[in-house]
Amino acid sequence: MAALGWLTPRRRSATARSVLAGEAAAEAARKSSLDAERPDGTEAEADAPVEEPGFPVVGDDRAAAFFDLDNTVMQGAAIFHFGRGLYKRKFFERRELTRFAWQQAWFRLAGVEDPEHMQDARDSALSIVKGHRVSELMSIGEEIYDEYMADRIWPGTRALAQAHLDAGQKVWLVTAAPVETATIIARRLGLTGALGTVAESVGGVYTGRLVGEPLHGPAKAEAVRALAAAEGLDLARCAAYSDSHNDIPMLSLVGHPYAINPDSKLRKHARARDWRLRDYRTGRKAAKVGIPAAAGVGALAGGTAAAVALHRRRR
Repeated sequence: MAALGWLTPRRRSATARSVLAGEAAAEAARKSSLDAERPDGTEAEADAPVEEPGFPVVGDDRAAAFFDLDNTVMQGAAIFHFGRGLYKRKFFERRELTRFAWQQAWFRLAGVEDPEHMQDARDSALSIVKGHRVSELMSIGEEIYDEYMADRIWPGTRALAQAHLDAGQKVWLVTAAPVETATIIARRLGLTGALGTVAESVGGVYTGRLVGEPLHGPAKAEAVRALAAAEGLDLARCAAYSDSHNDIPMLSLVGHPYAINPDSKLRKHARARDWRLRDYRTGRKAAKVGIPAAAGVGALAGGTAAAVALHRRRR
């Protein structure tokens, strides 16, 4: 994919593959940008009133909001929910479901993203979708959203996103999940669009390769920077929301960073810099040691045991 050519100067911490992933995500997001009009019946209810005097600024069209997806907007990881849906449709065997399940268990138990697990999940997903048509996976993704994701949206975060929309600003998801999945979620929530990991396709068929690398860490910051340049946004007037310390590069780009359901490292970082914090979880400590919802008969039991054992060894 050719470079987009409209990136602003950047810090050199990002690798060339991060930049490529960011550019690809920004280009895909702009192509699939959706109307801000919300579908009927998506009225959201906040857990508690959000009072930020004067923010977001109504009518400021040079401001936008960027939301991480996993555990910020939605409980759990989109890639794992998507895997469950593909298993149900017999895209892969039970042993693959077991791996998806114990990775999800680790995510829920540890409360943070493990790069090795997330990469393994993406590699598995790429091998599963290779040879399938993009249109087929988009159609299935709509069904999977209804089955596994719709009830996992955090109402509090949804209310924050709606505040930006009501102020006349664009709102984008920024996630390592496949851009097709992220776009479906954004559209269902009435958001503007999504920046996500771009899987290569030729003639509308997945090749099993990525464009650049997963949209994670520095790559997310590159995607936001690229999209802001293309859209004429002033990042100092923009907001970003995430739960993970891995997204500190993205949060540091904007003038209004928020730590949502933060992991311990992000919470410490946010407090040191006086960033705003929101936590919509209940019983956070219990959630870290609780058993996640079943991902399949028998599969999750073994996966949870493995995750618990690994968690204890790493403590």
